[in-house]
Amino acid sequence: MTRLRAAGCGGSYRGSTMGKNFTYACIALLALTGLAVAVIPNGMRFTGWLLLAAAAVWAVGMAVVRWGRRSRAGTVCRRIFFTGLALGLAALAGIEAAIVLRGEADNSGLPVDAVIVLGAGVNGEEPSAALWSRIRAAEAYLEKHPDIPVVLSGGQGPGEAVSEAEAMRRALWGEDGAENARLLLEDRSTNTAQNFAFSKELLEARGLDTETAVVAVVTNDFHCFRARMIAQKQGLTTIAVPAELPWWWLTANYYLREAFAVVKTALFD
Repeated sequence: MTRLRAAGCGGSYRGSTMGKNFTYACIALLALTGLAVAVIPNGMRFTGWLLLAAAAVWAVGMAVVRWGRRSRAGTVCRRIFFTGLALGLAALAGIEAAIVLRGEADNSGLPVDAVIVLGAGVNGEEPSAALWSRIRAAEAYLEKHPDIPVVLSGGQGPGEAVSEAEAMRRALWGEDGAENARLLLEDRSTNTAQNFAFSKELLEARGLDTETAVVAVVTNDFHCFRARMIAQKQGLTTIAVPAELPWWWLTANYYLREAFAVVKTALFD
C-alpha cells in the first residue's frame, strides 16, 4: 500500500510539474509573439503590446494563485485580482459592443448639412490603407449628397510628405470644377479633437450654423463611436459614415486599440 501511495504521489507530482511547465511555455510563447508583433512594422503594434500585457497578467495570476494556497492574505489578494480582472474584461466587452454597433449603423439616407472626412496616415504622398478606405467611403457618399460643403480634415505628421487633407483632395479631385469647389481643406489638425474644432471654423466661415446643422462624419467603422464622443464635446451634431478596412487583422487590431482610446477620451480628453 505504501508503495502504491508513493507511486500515486509521484505520478501526481510529475503531472503537476508537466502542467506547470506547459503553462510557463504558453506564457513565454505569448510574450514572444507579442514582442515580435510589437517591434515588426506591420500596423499591429498595439496588438503586440496587448499580447505582452496578457502574458504578464497570466504570470501574475499564477503567482497569486500559488500565494493564495499558502496564506490568508494571499487568498484575499487572489479574490481581488480575479474580481478586478473579471470586471475589466466585462467593461472591455461592453465598450467593444458599443463600438461595433456604432460602426455598423447605416446613416447614408439621412439628410445632412455638411460632411467632414477625417484624415488618417499618409506614407510619403500615398494614403495608408485606413485613409484609402475613408476616401472610397467619402466618394460614394458625396455622389449621393451633392451641393453640400465637404471638409477634408488632417494635418501633416512625421513621415508624411503632404498633409492628410491634401492626400484626400488629390484622390477626390475630379474634372468638374463646381464639384471641386465644395472641397474645403483643413490641414492644421494633429488629432481628432482638432479635426472637429478646425473643421467647425471652416464650416462657420462658409455660412453654416453649426449649432443646428447635422454633419456627416466619414471615418473608419472602429472610430465612429469615439469620433461622435469628441464631436459632441465640440458642439457638433453628427451622424457616422463608416469606412471598412480591407484586412480583417488590421480591423481587429484597431478595434482592440479603440476600446482603450475610448476610456482615455472619456476620462482625460
